[in-house]
Amino acid sequence: MSGNTASATVLGLGAMGSALAGALLAAGRPVTVWNRSADKAEPLVAKGAATAESAAEAVAASELVIVCLLDDASVREVLSTVSLAGRAVVNLTNGTPRQARELAGWVAEQGGRFLDGGIMAIPPMIGQPGAFVFYSGPKDLFETHRAAFDTFGGSNYVGEDPGLAALHDLALLSGMYGQFIGILQAYALIRSEGLSAVEFAPLLNGWLSAMGGFAEEAAGQIDSGDYSQNVVSNLGMQAAAFENLPLAAADQGVSAELLAPLHQLLLRGAAEGHGAENLASVIELLKK
Repeated sequence: MSGNTASATVLGLGAMGSALAGALLAAGRPVTVWNRSADKAEPLVAKGAATAESAAEAVAASELVIVCLLDDASVREVLSTVSLAGRAVVNLTNGTPRQARELAGWVAEQGGRFLDGGIMAIPPMIGQPGAFVFYSGPKDLFETHRAAFDTFGGSNYVGEDPGLAALHDLALLSGMYGQFIGILQAYALIRSEGLSAVEFAPLLNGWLSAMGGFAEEAAGQIDSGDYSQNVVSNLGMQAAAFENLPLAAADQGVSAELLAPLHQLLLRGAAEGHGAENLASVIELLKK
């Protein structure tokens, strides 16, 4: 099997896969693309990409094989049809740390080398400021192909363990969705009185920005395991005050189901003797 070390192959041409292939083309790299629905390759072919009739043909074209499909099962299905000997397989499909570790082992058995990645961007952000991607696996493999990775955005190498990129990815997404939950609950309350979400948005943005220091403050407490220092608003007080959120929501005809998990953790933490500690101490309950 022959392969071009300067070229890249992209398997999967959904919105993200197409954006990745487009960024590589914009950087002047030869790119071969493949997708089950061949028509999705047409815009990229118009920009200079070569299209392959099969995944096997696409993988044969390049040493660097970038995979961006629907899920872990689809990645396994497609890669099982090709020869990976001598190939650098970079999986940018969203998945879990366990899936990444298992896939790394399987790719090695096929004679290939593996990096897993976590894309922290939406497709229009690829190649633009603000986009970045986590990578984990052999560092020498990351360095060999870093120039290609840098076309997507910032390249953040997080360790030899292939599961670490997915771990970082999902941890950031967890924080994002947690923030989204609070934002949606806030708007539900505002709209329950017919008030404008647009007019309320600057207040909400300002408040969230003011509270943004919690992430770094909590990080130090969590790493040390000491939640008793510099307590300004203790967990017991917050557990008691939090009661007003579901009560007010009920009065306004709004569900409090988005907030219920945190409410239960606060109550449990206080009941188990952590009422005088900082809010960050609830992470100890999550570990159980």
